[in-house]
Amino acid sequence: METWGASELAGEAETAAAARRLAPLLRPGDCLLLSGEIGAGKSTFARALIRAALGDEEAEVPSPTFTLVQPYAAPVAEIWHADLYRLGDPGEVAELGLWEALEDGAICLIEWPERLEGSTPVGALHLHLQAGEHAHRLALSGPQAWRDRLEAAFDPV
Repeated sequence: METWGASELAGEAETAAAARRLAPLLRPGDCLLLSGEIGAGKSTFARALIRAALGDEEAEVPSPTFTLVQPYAAPVAEIWHADLYRLGDPGEVAELGLWEALEDGAICLIEWPERLEGSTPVGALHLHLQAGEHAHRLALSGPQAWRDRLEAAFDPV
């Protein structure tokens, strides 16, 4: 998939700021796939996005590493934050209820989408975070509809 947006993020504060720019653009039924190595900033991005969508910068947003899925009641739609790192088999995703939640209008934010092995939702926005020596890089890819929606919030490549 072609990357059409990218930002250099100099630390956690800029990673969180990028997530806050994205939050008001979310709509019911959106699916965001966060990929990148451990330490690339996926959890930082997810927490900031969820807090911004909730309208509460102090909200407790625990990592769903052990629970696998953590739901939040945001004003725009319910948000399901999933961390698939510990998933043993792609078939286990069906048991989490993510696809049903997405069909019901929830916003699904999925870390480690590589574990889906080809069963990624059509129309998902892919956000790839890469750690660098002095900054992280956030690369965006997805359907044209996402590109149109996000062009004002993120610098084009």
